[in-house]
Amino acid sequence: MRMEAAHRDAAYKFGVTCDGAPVWGVLGVTLSRRAGERWLRVFSTKRTDAARPGGQGIVGAEALVPDDVPRPRLHGSLDWVTDGFGYGADLLDFVPHPVISPHRPDLDHDPGLTEEWWCTLRRAISSLGRAQGERTTVRDSWIEKAFPQFLGIPAPEKVERATGHGDLHWGNLTAPLNILDWERWGLLPVGYDPGLLYVNSLLVPEVAARIRAEFADVLDTPAGRIGELVALAEMLQAVARGYYPELAPLLVARAAELTGIRPPEPSSSEIPA
Repeated sequence: MRMEAAHRDAAYKFGVTCDGAPVWGVLGVTLSRRAGERWLRVFSTKRTDAARPGGQGIVGAEALVPDDVPRPRLHGSLDWVTDGFGYGADLLDFVPHPVISPHRPDLDHDPGLTEEWWCTLRRAISSLGRAQGERTTVRDSWIEKAFPQFLGIPAPEKVERATGHGDLHWGNLTAPLNILDWERWGLLPVGYDPGLLYVNSLLVPEVAARIRAEFADVLDTPAGRIGELVALAEMLQAVARGYYPELAPLLVARAAELTGIRPPEPSSSEIPA
């Protein structure tokens, strides 16, 4: 009831009428509905101070990400506090194109993507890399602990970074291409974005091979290899939490292929403080 009331409040403040079915996010902390040609997304947050930090998330993406990166554009945002709960709302373009993998981040079939789709994705990632990212996503402190815990190797001494999306998986991509969910965008390890998409594609070898071919100039470099390992470490942490049961053996095999060491069985899915 609390989230439904917050969504109604946001619709009233934006002056829109929601005519689509409610779409709930993970753990019920987001609620979205179509409103004509717009999409109203409301989220709950523990934060009870003022507006979201500048240059980050959807609001920052609207200001800083180049226009030629295909994505839903932002038409307004709100942040407020009611009864001790923090809320945020974003009014975005409604994207009519289907999500490639609507029920899971990884890929379990070949979606038959066109040459134009692949060219558009490559241009988008390249253009995004030239944007001014302000948030550091996947922090060095996490990498220092995650590499030995989930990969069985020491963390790299240096992690090169470039601006990227931060959550580039098949649940955030549509065909024709729109890139959804800009909450994590910012300064990422070089190669992390294509590396994450690649390891989420290992169940479909022909698609995984296409990603490696499209992004070989990044993934086949020392910096890109580190970025892919960061993506693998994150995925193996998710495996330790019970996610990706089908993909897990392929993630382990890919990590061993890159490092020469089979990842350890983690005693915990959490990074120690």
